[in-house]
Amino acid sequence: MRPPEPALDRSVTLHLQGDWGTANLHRVCGWIAQELTDRAGPHTRIGIWTGRGGADAARAVGRGEVHVALTTPAAFAAAALAGQGPFAAEPVPDLRALGALPQRDRLVVGVDKALGITSFAELRAAKLRLRLATAPHDGGNLVGWAAHEVLTRSHVDVAGWGGQLLTDERPRQTFERVISGEADAIVHEAYMLPPWQQFGDRLAFLPIERHVLDGLAADYSWPSAIVEEGHFPGCPRFETLDFSDFLVLTRSDLPDDLAHLIAWILGETRATIEQQYRHLPPERSPLTYPLDPVAMGCTPIPLHPGAARYYRSLDAA
Repeated sequence: MRPPEPALDRSVTLHLQGDWGTANLHRVCGWIAQELTDRAGPHTRIGIWTGRGGADAARAVGRGEVHVALTTPAAFAAAALAGQGPFAAEPVPDLRALGALPQRDRLVVGVDKALGITSFAELRAAKLRLRLATAPHDGGNLVGWAAHEVLTRSHVDVAGWGGQLLTDERPRQTFERVISGEADAIVHEAYMLPPWQQFGDRLAFLPIERHVLDGLAADYSWPSAIVEEGHFPGCPRFETLDFSDFLVLTRSDLPDDLAHLIAWILGETRATIEQQYRHLPPERSPLTYPLDPVAMGCTPIPLHPGAARYYRSLDAA
């Protein structure tokens, strides 16, 4: 028996924040907006703001600029509560989750095979002048923050060794640098996207060293994960940083019934969003379907009480 369908007997005006406009976070916002409008008063209006899906999501929610925002990877949201990293000057202690959407992803470090490097130890010894493509470390882009942490803790000094950091906001811009040969190394995520299959066989992927992964887990609660053999053409199995899941964020003062309704939408209308990805194999999809409502309620930051009520109802059903 599924939880009863909730509805609002009043009209609401709601502001959501997604990504740059055409990627997956914006698509999820559209899904939420459509399903919520169907279950609220006739004058309900929902706006979707562009964003970056990074630290800006938690900040926008914390400042009250939007009611709901999406961020990825999910684990990084814990830093907003604790006031760590880019959130040191502006923690968001009342940040809450409405649910997590599964997106199996990894942050990976790849170096052109022609350079003959297969490990961070070899890279440190060689001190190569890399042209490394990644995201900006600017306090907002979480890929850039993660790349900076991994490289710094691995004692890799691209600029100090005479190389170049080539930074772009969106993944496809970074991928194009590698495809064109402008870059001979990359640190990035979205490892399921097709461009990785275009240039992945040209790269040696470096396992992140155990002490680096352990340090990131201890300092920020960032998990590690495995890239299975053959995920990239001809690549062996290796360990790296987990970069999984979209997290739906709100603030603790969102009305309880609205939080409950949004969580219900995530869990009970999941077919609406799943069907937009079913032309892709789950392991190559930017959204890892099928969605499991119970797993969606397991979040790295506390659930909003209204959302928690929905996920508890699944145990009772």
